[in-house]
Amino acid sequence: MRRRKVKSKTSQSGKIDITSYKSKTKSNIYLEDLQELSADQKKNMLAAGVDPSQKARSGTYIQMDHSVVHSKSLYPGLEVMSTTEALKKYKWLDDYFWKVVSFSADEFTKRAQVQPHHGYFLRALSGVKATYPLQACLFINDNNIIQNVHNIIIAEEGSELEVITGCATASDVKRGLHIGISEFYVKKGARLTFTMIHNWAEDVAVRPRTATLVEEGGTFLSNYICLKPVKTLQMYPKAELVGQGATARYNSILFAHPDSYMDIGSRVILKAEGSKAEIITRAVSAGGDIIARGHLKGEAKNIKAHLECRGLIVTDKGIIHAIPELEASIREVDLSHEAAVGKIARDEIEYLMARGLSQGEAQAAIVRGFLDTSIMGLPDVLQKEVDKAISSCEKEAF
Repeated sequence: MRRRKVKSKTSQSGKIDITSYKSKTKSNIYLEDLQELSADQKKNMLAAGVDPSQKARSGTYIQMDHSVVHSKSLYPGLEVMSTTEALKKYKWLDDYFWKVVSFSADEFTKRAQVQPHHGYFLRALSGVKATYPLQACLFINDNNIIQNVHNIIIAEEGSELEVITGCATASDVKRGLHIGISEFYVKKGARLTFTMIHNWAEDVAVRPRTATLVEEGGTFLSNYICLKPVKTLQMYPKAELVGQGATARYNSILFAHPDSYMDIGSRVILKAEGSKAEIITRAVSAGGDIIARGHLKGEAKNIKAHLECRGLIVTDKGIIHAIPELEASIREVDLSHEAAVGKIARDEIEYLMARGLSQGEAQAAIVRGFLDTSIMGLPDVLQKEVDKAISSCEKEAF
């Protein structure tokens, strides 16, 4: 580990001049039929797990730049709309807006509060268990713009909700800034599976700010996948387990291309007795820098949590810096962590080459196995969709 260099790059790569991006852009028309999207838009959305055909989907939300271009639920008991519309429709939503994420946290949350550009509102009513996932796409179609979205997801008591969120850019977009504020609420006995796939352009800066509140017996599963190049990505989502027996699990699969900088972590605060958490990260550097953070904080009796980070460096130029943190303020807790960073073993490459693969093909096969999405424990339907999204960008990633 080159700790000194990582610290200096954190400061350098984390600095963004918000004023260098356009705050205004042209409006995009609303589309009743998603087949009206261009071939390029469809291709890039599919690479992020969003299917414009809406096959095996319970609803779709698509925002392009600052415009909502599609918003529709296809399943009874599921609500899909922009947060702008939801705030007008439900006065009670004020109790959920800027409650687990503070608008004063940093310059990015402040910008999203002052100059919001919609975002999605997804809600499963009490007891509703959708057969297929909802999908949401936040798409940048204009070059050099700033996109500030605020998302709210609520899984009401006893509901089960699966969400695929794909973030992407048009192929001719070179530069942009995406600020995404997300607040998730998992009520008593509910289950929320949230899978995010990023498909940004090489010079796009990304600043998600996310927090989740999980009540008694609730389960929150977060899966994050980033295999495409990105200029700078910084995110540190937090889950608070406030109800007895609440569970949170974060899974991240990261691939850092040359000149990509990723500062990514997950944090879980276990506040209720019997709550459980797991943070698992698989990180590969092919010349880019990855800082993988993890923080588990135990504040109640009989909690159990584990943090694991495994990194693989495939060139001599990349950096992987794992920063695990365990914190407890009470005796009766069980917190653990393990971290390992290494290179591809030469004998593994030689074994595959002896069976007819080229050196490049052997290395790609090893990396692909290392980034196995089965660690996420996704339902079959969701696993197939994630596998399709990953396959669509494997050639570029590997």
